[in-house]
Amino acid sequence: MKKQTVALLLLMAIVTILSSCHHTETYADQRKKEVSAINRYLADSTVNVISEAKFAANDFTTDVSKNEFVLFESSGVYMQIVRQGCGEKLKNGETANVLCRFTEWNLLTDSITLSNTILYYASIVDKMVVKNTLGTFTASFDQSSSVMYSTYGYTYKTTAVPSGWLVPLTYINLGRPQQEGEEIAKVKLIVPHSEGHSYASQNVVPYLYEITYQRGR
Repeated sequence: MKKQTVALLLLMAIVTILSSCHHTETYADQRKKEVSAINRYLADSTVNVISEAKFAANDFTTDVSKNEFVLFESSGVYMQIVRQGCGEKLKNGETANVLCRFTEWNLLTDSITLSNTILYYASIVDKMVVKNTLGTFTASFDQSSSVMYSTYGYTYKTTAVPSGWLVPLTYINLGRPQQEGEEIAKVKLIVPHSEGHSYASQNVVPYLYEITYQRGR
């Protein structure tokens, strides 16, 4: 009887392990879901994806009327420049404060997950310190003024700005409106997990962002 009980428990343990393994997603499975979510958004939103070569030929602009997004093959980031913005680009060797308003959508769940454009966060503008070194941008969030840091950075103990957020800085201007008609830069980004924040990276989640960039003081 004792042998039968041990055998039964052993069998149950094996079934449990096999069942657990069967339901555990592999990284490959997660990547397939990510790619599927991005492609679904592109199709549902009738996005016109253009190459980097066409982007360059168009003087590094995207036609919003055609819902154009340029795909950067090396990173997998898609970008639409809604407004290039007033002011000028961040110069080589320059460090500047950049203020951002944003809305973040989780493309796996097709839902808004974070935004500092809503009333609750209206008093907080995400501030990041950005440096341009020979065309390579690095940045960190100001812990005292960042919804992104409070939500993700604090948990993962990092102030690093998602690399996907830095892609537009090569192409947009950073300024502060001084005259009537001047506007700050605005972009839309599809950011795969590899270019996102720590939560995105660890959970293989792609996000869509709508972000404005303004030069701070």
